Amino acid sequence: MTDHILIERPESAPGVQVIRLNRAEKKNAITRAMYQAMTDALRPGDADDGVRATVFLGSAGCFSAGNDLNDFMAFAMSGTMGREVIDFLHALAAHGKPLVSGVDGLAIGIGTTIHLHCDLTYASIRTEFRTPFVDLALVPEAASSLLAPRLMGHQRAFALLAAGEGFSAATAKDAGLVYAVVEPAAVENEALAAARRLAAKPPKALAIARSLIRGDRAEVAARIDEEADHFAAQLKSPEARAAFEAFMARGKG
Repeated sequence: MTDHILIERPESAPGVQVIRLNRAEKKNAITRAMYQAMTDALRPGDADDGVRATVFLGSAGCFSAGNDLNDFMAFAMSGTMGREVIDFLHALAAHGKPLVSGVDGLAIGIGTTIHLHCDLTYASIRTEFRTPFVDLALVPEAASSLLAPRLMGHQRAFALLAAGEGFSAATAKDAGLVYAVVEPAAVENEALAAARRLAAKPPKALAIARSLIRGDRAEVAARIDEEADHFAAQLKSPEARAAFEAFMARGKG
């Protein structure tokens, strides 16, 4: 377990489980241990009748800067995304309870694509969504190459996932990635209030409605694995090595 992921069940929100990224000093960059901790919350939460909705939250000013750099470089050396990452993505995609997220500030890489699996996302006015996959000679993950075009159309999905264009909260809302844009101080309260309302609804009816709306999960799971295969192949490529070296050089400059 890791204290960089906090699992909470607020008294003010009965039936709601909160998964909170708690590594603000590293901009909530997600380590392998953090991925595992989130999986270990999602899977039991699915089986627990006391959990009727799950909320993802980050820190003030930063939801997540994406993968931890040290782990990411280890992925590059091994040529794999890491089992903890794949397990988390599958647990996220298969989760049977409503997923709500509250985002404030940076949301990079997986910090963006995680919200494609959420049913309601509340973002602050200062949030920036960005996925620099191709800039690192990599490919989209989390089934984002399947979900984003369905959600926002080809051109906006291409701008986000391939061109690496940053999306403001307003742009993300216009594209359908975000449900509501609020002031930074209101993000957490709005997300928890939405989850509390969902948790109070008839659970079976809500589960059926959500399943019908989300569609075939097997297709999403298959795309997660297909992307992971391409991701692993690209990690071993000369262009990825060159991109990583350039990225590290910029970090030292």
